[in-house]
Amino acid sequence: MKNILVSGLINIESTLKIDSFPVPYFPVRYPFFGINSTVSGVGYNVAKALTVLGDTINFLSITGKDLAGHMVKETLGIDNIPGDYVIQSIDNTAQSIILFDRDGKRQINVDLKNIQEKAYPEELFLESVKECSLSVLCNINFSRPFLKKAKEMNKLIATDVHAISNIYDDYNKDFMKYADILFMSNESLPCDPVEWIKDLLNIYGTEIIVVGLGREGALLSVKRDNFIEKIPAVYTRDVVNTIGAGDALFSSFVHFYNKTGNPCEAMKKAVVFASYKIGCHGAADGFLDEKSLNELCSEIYK
Repeated sequence: MKNILVSGLINIESTLKIDSFPVPYFPVRYPFFGINSTVSGVGYNVAKALTVLGDTINFLSITGKDLAGHMVKETLGIDNIPGDYVIQSIDNTAQSIILFDRDGKRQINVDLKNIQEKAYPEELFLESVKECSLSVLCNINFSRPFLKKAKEMNKLIATDVHAISNIYDDYNKDFMKYADILFMSNESLPCDPVEWIKDLLNIYGTEIIVVGLGREGALLSVKRDNFIEKIPAVYTRDVVNTIGAGDALFSSFVHFYNKTGNPCEAMKKAVVFASYKIGCHGAADGFLDEKSLNELCSEIYK
């Protein structure tokens, strides 16, 4: 199995557990053990999940020169994620604050600082992608120039455009155009997910499309097989926080598809991986290794 390149966001994520939405006003609250701060971000979540699953990755990202940036570097080492291609080229590291309730609803507040105006060095991308069979190019601006280059190098491209609502979305259309594996959530879709997939196929011709359906599971489309089918959700343990569920689903699918080339098998295992992950607080926590995941799948899919 060849290496996987991941290019995506790192941020410092703080989660706050609340009673319910909407949030009533209180001058002071004391949610004991309800606030947690960790290193996260879509790129980091994917990189960590793939590492735990046993992949060798090259991880490209941008952090700040601040204290948070040093925290990221230290955490990369703790999590055994290669940091050779994570550069500190902005002043302040991106941050997020996430409110979540007991029903799994969440509100994500992301402060990207000035990362969207910062380019990642092309020479480092070209160096890091050579030994990789698949490129996970997350939908952050510094990944955008690498879409065409990865395609020209015949690298498979996987991306997640998250809660999208417009098939011609200005920000995400490049990522949708170049992706061989395209993930998204159903949260903001303007129509039925099956119709949405058919529209994507007509416009972009994407080989593999996955629409995350939350507690209902996921919808998988494989163009070459003329296949669109729902993979139902499974229960593995009680839900603590649904943040990062989509990243987990995406990461596990990428891992198993890169290993086996079987999208249906990869999707079924990804659903289990994501289900187990949401039994933890943070977006970058709760990942199973491959052996544990396969054992759990054997119990569920008897």
